[in-house]
Amino acid sequence: MTHELSLPFMGCGTWAWGNRLLWGYDESMDSQLQNVFNLCVSHGVTLFDTGDSYGTGRLNGRSEQLLGRFSQAYVGSNKNDICIATKLAAYPWRLTRRSMVSACQSSAQRLGRNVDLVQMHWSTANYAPWQEGALLDGLADLYEQGLVRGVGLSNYGPKWLQWVYKRFAERGVPISTLQVQYSLLSTYPVTQLGLKETCDALGIKLIAYSPLALGLLTGKYSEKGPFPKGIRGLLFRQLLPGIRPLLACLREIAEARNKTISQVAINWCISKGTIPIPGAKSVEQARDNIGALGWQLDAGEVAELDNAAGSSGKKMVQNIFQTK
Repeated sequence: MTHELSLPFMGCGTWAWGNRLLWGYDESMDSQLQNVFNLCVSHGVTLFDTGDSYGTGRLNGRSEQLLGRFSQAYVGSNKNDICIATKLAAYPWRLTRRSMVSACQSSAQRLGRNVDLVQMHWSTANYAPWQEGALLDGLADLYEQGLVRGVGLSNYGPKWLQWVYKRFAERGVPISTLQVQYSLLSTYPVTQLGLKETCDALGIKLIAYSPLALGLLTGKYSEKGPFPKGIRGLLFRQLLPGIRPLLACLREIAEARNKTISQVAINWCISKGTIPIPGAKSVEQARDNIGALGWQLDAGEVAELDNAAGSSGKKMVQNIFQTK
């Protein structure tokens, strides 16, 4: 019915493509974003993660529209490997399985092509558990009807993941991926919840979103500032003093390896067996991210980073929708 999704070592997150509020998007960035897309695909970074809620206000769905436009315009190597993964939001007004099928059809319309991997953006377990069953059934319907090549989840913990896995298995629907916030500043889903072991046991690939912790792990920002505008700036002021030892450890390994701090932070995610999806708004950022591929941290360096992360005074705030 559907053929196996082939996923690269790293993908590209497109939350910023259309988001004014947090990332300062405006339409003049579109040609630069097309170049980011082209560069990624040509280097084998063929997984693009988006969501039907990505964009601000009237720009909701903007990220999907751009990805549709870019993938149609792209000519070059790896074109057939492009995999567009979209997350459907569990909005309070989406209550039936049909609402999820319609939502995915709207995404496909914005993309001008079928969605490759459809994902549940978040679980409603923490606040409206009664809503979730129908939405999940809708995801499984999409797979059964051949409208998508794979199904994934986002922000689920092991207990809830196993519940969905069982529900889907009864219908012969496999779960391809699970994505959670995972970085040196957000180890909770893997170290405390044990998600990697659960995913391995169930044959599910773990996708790491925000592997650079919204930019904190790029080494670009110091406690003295300047800070990014808005909410990110407030967060950075709060977290930077407590992560000094971690940034120092990243810097030391980056210098020894002749890599950038971002590349080391992303490579750490890869060495943990996850598929990181760092975002990129410029060709420079995309090139930097791509430099995390083609080499690997050794066990000693990984252990050093683990220790530095473990003793970090501050951690990223967990997604409020993350379930147990």
